[in-house]
Amino acid sequence: MNRPTISSVSSARSSPQHQQSTQTHRLQNGEANMTDSRLGTSAASAESAAVDLNAPVDLPNRIDVADLNIFYGDFQAVENVSMTINPQSITALIGPSGCGKSTFLRSLNRMHEVINGAYVKGSVLINGHDLYGPSVDPVAVRRKIGMVFQRPNPFPTMSIADNVLAGMRLNSRRTNRPDAEDLVEKSLRGANLWNEVKDRLGKPGSSLSGGQQQRLCIARAIAVSPDVLLMDEPCSALDPISTLAIEELMLELKSNYNIVIVTHNMQQAARVSDRTGFFNIEGTGKPGKLIEMDATEKIFSNPGEQETQDYVTGRFG
Repeated sequence: MNRPTISSVSSARSSPQHQQSTQTHRLQNGEANMTDSRLGTSAASAESAAVDLNAPVDLPNRIDVADLNIFYGDFQAVENVSMTINPQSITALIGPSGCGKSTFLRSLNRMHEVINGAYVKGSVLINGHDLYGPSVDPVAVRRKIGMVFQRPNPFPTMSIADNVLAGMRLNSRRTNRPDAEDLVEKSLRGANLWNEVKDRLGKPGSSLSGGQQQRLCIARAIAVSPDVLLMDEPCSALDPISTLAIEELMLELKSNYNIVIVTHNMQQAARVSDRTGFFNIEGTGKPGKLIEMDATEKIFSNPGEQETQDYVTGRFG
């Protein structure tokens, strides 16, 4: 597992010289056609220094989780998690395997309920409405809170265009051909994929490379106009160049979506997220717990808990 050192994370997020050398390195590796939206993060970092990233933001699509406990039958997978996930930002969830971070992520759109016997205690509010309220339809929740999974999963028998439109059609939303074509283009542009596939929209989605397939899945997710995007290790099966493309895309999308990612890549969390939550587990068969959540730079440079310090510096996990 790649783990950034404490000093390297701080400098990587704030040093213009580091950013310039990083850009040069990417250009030398054939990545000149990728937009480096991390340029200027030094100025952004200086501006955000006076902003409390942990303060709840009074904007649409904020998620407030309170005392959330997640169960599969008699087994408790996650215990007493409370956090606020601010909109127009990227929140990363990190921790060792089996600590409940993916289970927690899936609970944010009730996807974990596809497993028999799954239930929760506690609350998950978005815009003040409890996603687990007695009259709330889980399918309606998933329409507004999209999910991108660990491995790209385009529908193999569908064309690229039909993959983009699949979510809309599954939700029984009808549209005429010109509107459908506009939606395909808009969604593929939003996923930074349009220029690569515009001349082969009728080809199967499975004909694309792994990185392109993952961006196609992101296009499919944003085509139904969700409020929140959940990403469960979206780059774990991708090569470094494809990973860079997905990270660039996340940074662009965060102005329009509340994005929550699970990642085992410490450097990725440091590069793209605004806030990071660290989950841990006491042992096999024990529930996962949120140990600490704070601004990403603080988590990697000066965490408040020794467990967090030990994990981000590679002492365990």
